[in-house]
Amino acid sequence: MTTIHPHIKTQHYHAALLPSVNLQQQRQLPLATVARKQGGKGKRWRQFEKTSAVVVKCAKGIQDFIGGDLVRFDLGRWLSDVEEHKSLAIYSPHEGGYEGRYLNRLRYKGYQFLDLSARGLGDPETTLTKVHPVCPAHLGKQPIARWYFPPEVDYRLQMLPPNATGLVVWILEAKVLSKAELQFLVLLPTIRPKVRVIAECGNWRKFMWTPLKEIAGFPAKEGE
Repeated sequence: MTTIHPHIKTQHYHAALLPSVNLQQQRQLPLATVARKQGGKGKRWRQFEKTSAVVVKCAKGIQDFIGGDLVRFDLGRWLSDVEEHKSLAIYSPHEGGYEGRYLNRLRYKGYQFLDLSARGLGDPETTLTKVHPVCPAHLGKQPIARWYFPPEVDYRLQMLPPNATGLVVWILEAKVLSKAELQFLVLLPTIRPKVRVIAECGNWRKFMWTPLKEIAGFPAKEGE
């Protein structure tokens, strides 16, 4: 005769965990007593078997009902931090797509965008604010040519429509930039007041951001 705890529906269930990724509470069930007959004498002896189970509690929030991947409740803080710090370092999930929600929010506010990749950017100060040379590939036969391009930021600022709020310089793969290059990106909104800088400095489990000056190593002001 086998006595099983009433919380366990099957007699042969010995799994340690249930197939769930949102485990919030675990509870150990008491020992189950098993009585067995021994031989023909009818003697019985008791053996204690440790039977464990897990009570799973799935948390539900408002995001589960209205689409948490579409509605972001921190967009207001995102806009205020962009205006306050003017240069942010962002960390997005590896699967991508979440940063587009925040980009569109800035677009709705009237910002125009300049998307650049940190790989091959060269010196950010020269590329963004000065006339800079570009050498196209010569394929080994043509002479080495050098073309001069206008400053990327100044050229885009001149092309902004009258009703635009400003220009957002969105730097992809900014994790390859040095501390000196990141420090210039922090100072760029001071040099060009209508410019905001967003630098993708890495990945995280959820979309998060921090002032770029903290990543660039700027000393904190007194009182902060």
